[in-house]
Amino acid sequence: MSRLADVPKSWLPPLLVVLLVPLLATASGCGREQQADAAALPLTPAVAVRAAEVSLAQAEEPLRFAGLVRPRQRAVLTFQVGGVLRERPLEIGQQVKAGQLLARLYNPELEPARDAARARLQELQAQAEQARRDVDRAEQLYQRGVMSAQEREQQAARRDALLASVNSARAALRQSEQLQGEMRLLAPFDASIEALLVEPGEYVAPGQPVLRLSASAGHEVEVRVPAALLHGVELGQSLPVWASVREGQWLGRVSEIGQSASQGSVLYPLVLSLDEPDLQAGDAVEVGLARQQPGQLSVPLAAIMRSAEGLSVFRIEGERVSRVAVKVRGMQGERALLEAGSLQPGEQVVYAGLTRLADQDRVELLP
Repeated sequence: MSRLADVPKSWLPPLLVVLLVPLLATASGCGREQQADAAALPLTPAVAVRAAEVSLAQAEEPLRFAGLVRPRQRAVLTFQVGGVLRERPLEIGQQVKAGQLLARLYNPELEPARDAARARLQELQAQAEQARRDVDRAEQLYQRGVMSAQEREQQAARRDALLASVNSARAALRQSEQLQGEMRLLAPFDASIEALLVEPGEYVAPGQPVLRLSASAGHEVEVRVPAALLHGVELGQSLPVWASVREGQWLGRVSEIGQSASQGSVLYPLVLSLDEPDLQAGDAVEVGLARQQPGQLSVPLAAIMRSAEGLSVFRIEGERVSRVAVKVRGMQGERALLEAGSLQPGEQVVYAGLTRLADQDRVELLP
């Protein structure tokens, strides 16, 4: 410091420049070396992968299930009593009106049984009327002290018993008259005769089918389908219907969805209402059911990874990938159908090179 103090002030700026230049040169040299070292450090290499786009599943040709058109309203009629078929003024294909006589039985036991029930009722009614008058007289005698209370009560009990018998006989007569009425078979609705199952003169047992009829307006078709295809099908939904042996396509409306399969089968009933005038009972048709819901997302099967956390895919986000959990609902060829929400159409997922990837790795897309 003493030497710098002896230096004239006019020499100080040049002297400081001389002293600082080597220091600055040294500092800049160190900075360049550090930058060179940093540039020489290797970056994490990008993993070469191939990617595919998330797309909407293509609508497939619906599966077809065969069935026969049948009348929507139909009935197989039977007698509730047995007897010989006496009358049947009908022909197959004949149109009948509601309440029209279709057939009549003859049973030699029913009419006498009805007459006997009627006579028994009249007898008991007469006895009950007499018992009522006896009770009135017994009451008068009791008031005069001529009859005891016990005798009066006996008369009243006899009257009550006869009244109960009258009610029972009236019910028996009503039943007998109903059985007599069951010997006549009437049309339950406007319809046409489909089949005549018994001929006049034959004996008909109670509950034995006599004839089959169907309403002329309105048809339906029933098909049997696997339970998996019923998911998403709702009452009132329209489904395509094709004619099996001729040209024609219509829309049917779902009217019934089976909740259980028939015994020994894994197929469930599905009934469609058909309001087309071109269709007739007995026509062979086919009902179409789609194999998947429209609008489902699909990705290549190779893009799906299985781990302890479940199923996932690697979605490409810029130069890196991120793991996204997915739920698979089915398959369509070589593509997996996914539930909506985790991915969007147009995004890319990795389907080749998965074994070398981890979450947030850099990737290089191969053509």
